[in-house]
Amino acid sequence: MFVYVLIIFLSLFLIEASIKTKIACVTDNDCPRAIKPVVMWCINNYCHYYLYGYQ
Repeated sequence: MFVYVLIIFLSLFLIEASIKTKIACVTDNDCPRAIKPVVMWCINNYCHYYLYGYQ
């Protein structure tokens, strides 16, 4: 039973990570705020997620 719950729980993150959203922007302030250590930067007029300190 625990294995089934674990698979369902982890699949939620895989589905969320596989959805690609393209948010148009002009500056970094146009991108939505993210919880650290994730930051969003405006690169080539689209918002991109990055881990803070690993660019």
